[in-house]
Amino acid sequence: MLHLVPQSEPVSSPVYAEAVARLASVRHALRLVDGGFGAGPEDSLDQDIAAAWPNSSEAKQQWFDRRSTVLVGAAEAGIEALLEERHGGRVPHNDACRSLVDEIRRELRDVANIILA
Repeated sequence: MLHLVPQSEPVSSPVYAEAVARLASVRHALRLVDGGFGAGPEDSLDQDIAAAWPNSSEAKQQWFDRRSTVLVGAAEAGIEALLEERHGGRVPHNDACRSLVDEIRRELRDVANIILA
């Protein structure tokens, strides 16, 4: 049956909501790991991604979803290793922390660019 009732708001796909939530969780985790990172990553890009999402292809959306899943797993492993050091009474090396934060920042930008490029 055909429905001609206009929708007031576009329906957001579950993949979009989950994928963007993953990126937000990574940014939040970075704030916890790096005390000097209180403002979060350089750019969250959430609003830009939200604006570009409806116009991106399904292939890009699926790629974004897969890459964000991998990013979360890798970030979780790195952050967990640093936190284990702290819980064990050891101070993680500053260069290791900075390297992890920088790598996660690059990955966040790369994942965002899947939709934004």
